[in-house]
Amino acid sequence: MSALICGSFAYDNIMVFPDRFKNHILPDKVHMLNVSFMVPEMRREFGGCAGNIAYNLKLLGGEPVPMGTVGMDFEPYARWMDKNGISREHVRMVEESFTAQAFITTDMDDNQITAFHPGAMGSAHLNEIGMASGISLGIISPDGRDGMIEHARQFSDAGIPFIFDPGQGMPMFDGDDLKTFIEQATWVTLNDYEWQLLQDRTGYSIEDMTGRLEALVVTRGGEGSAIYTADAVIEVAAAKPGAVVDPTGCGDAYRAGLLYGLLNQFDWKTTGQIASLMGAIKIENNGTQNHKFNVDDFKRLYKDNFGEEF
Repeated sequence: MSALICGSFAYDNIMVFPDRFKNHILPDKVHMLNVSFMVPEMRREFGGCAGNIAYNLKLLGGEPVPMGTVGMDFEPYARWMDKNGISREHVRMVEESFTAQAFITTDMDDNQITAFHPGAMGSAHLNEIGMASGISLGIISPDGRDGMIEHARQFSDAGIPFIFDPGQGMPMFDGDDLKTFIEQATWVTLNDYEWQLLQDRTGYSIEDMTGRLEALVVTRGGEGSAIYTADAVIEVAAAKPGAVVDPTGCGDAYRAGLLYGLLNQFDWKTTGQIASLMGAIKIENNGTQNHKFNVDDFKRLYKDNFGEEF
């Protein structure tokens, strides 16, 4: 059974400024800002929601089928996907475009200045759900606006159950857009901040959501997560990481755990605990695709955290 993962591919260019921005930005001159920061430390990571979710689902032994649009600079990422046995069948290269990229500069106070170039991501609508075969379920994760709208409609028309995961794409949609996604989706997953935004824009309560969905999943960082169904509320404890190194990409790792549980028809408690552990493993490493484990390691960690096996 395969999961079609619709979303972005991106390069994360992460730089560290060994000083403080406030020492170089004059408050009375911000209207004519012209500054340059020397960044001797830099790394480039493979990222994007589709890439991250696919990587994590593959680690669990699942069969991810990512679908996204990339640019003419994608070759290093393509080699990485091939090395990790992740399908590129539905990764479309858009001529004369760059792959989506984030440029993130962090100072010694953990302040960040970020620039994001969407590049080829804006052409996500060129892919169609019908291009993929043998799909059991899917996920709509942050991507180009038109692509997210079209892919949700196509999943719904094809009768393929899918997760709606608006994530950082939430600002692109108004209340009516979000209501349409909810009507089409089978499950919705959000963090607690995104859940508040969705409530503000739609006026929907938890009861409104569970009356339309099989489940609403709300993550709360170190406080764990909650899975709401029409019949129950399943509280899921946060798994304990060995160290907190980098939270970036934890949400994508969690969503890979949800997909794995759904593909294997586990109950919601088990599915949520698998997702929770995936987030904890990710947070122990820099970047979004640098952690590794085998299934036996994962099962041992699962038992250590939750006192049971799956």
